[in-house]
Amino acid sequence: MYADERRRVILAAIEVNGSVSVADLARITQCSEVTIRRDLRSLDRDGLLQRQRGGATAARTPIDEPSYVDKRPVARDEKSTIAAAAAAMVEDGDVIMLCAGTTTERLAIALVRRRILVITNSTRVADVLAEAPEVEVYLLGGVVRGAIHAVVGAEAEVALARMRVDKLFLSGNGLTATRGLSTPNLHVARFDRTAAANADQVIVLADSTKLGADSVAQTVPIAQIDALVTTDEVPATMIDELSAAGVEVCVAETGASRRACPHLATDRPA
Repeated sequence: MYADERRRVILAAIEVNGSVSVADLARITQCSEVTIRRDLRSLDRDGLLQRQRGGATAARTPIDEPSYVDKRPVARDEKSTIAAAAAAMVEDGDVIMLCAGTTTERLAIALVRRRILVITNSTRVADVLAEAPEVEVYLLGGVVRGAIHAVVGAEAEVALARMRVDKLFLSGNGLTATRGLSTPNLHVARFDRTAAANADQVIVLADSTKLGADSVAQTVPIAQIDALVTTDEVPATMIDELSAAGVEVCVAETGASRRACPHLATDRPA
């Protein structure tokens, strides 16, 4: 079977089944798994599918919301580096907000020995901090989006609007210097906007897969973002664009166990 024909078969199988394993594709096409993996890499580069461990799924569009299971294995080392750097920005006695996400969950793990109050809409973050001896946790109530382990909806937004936090840490599906932070889900976008409106400092945690990406709904415009914590895997040109937009950028070195970010300025540049 020629490569073009084989790849048409692969795409047809994914269209029918939603996802398919390398082993099944090798059996269907009567080719080796090595050949199939090469095909999947090529099709992924062309945006025709999304590679997964052991197989592939249909390509995502800007309106698709990745689940917690989808996001957890992505950029693991970067997320750990970002979490360590962000933890150095938190001081004992702070009231902070951790929005839902796999990177904020890593930050929660880094904060278990701190003396802080954490407000969150993440059931994962709440679970991580539930037994931390000196962390007080306030889990907002509302509608639980099981796929991303996040509480959203009017009830959560009303409760959050009554609060004020020193630092808000949040992620998203994309960040650009023009549109700011974005997500494919309108409920998440509205919640994150409410969180940003009630925080003294808005700090975005974003790995290299999110920088330059854009999604359907804007959550926090660039003018409201005080700081970005990312890694040295992000192109310097992208860092320069965000800095020029007035965002204080902390670039943590991938693989470093801890990298302190500078304290944020009280006032953002005009």
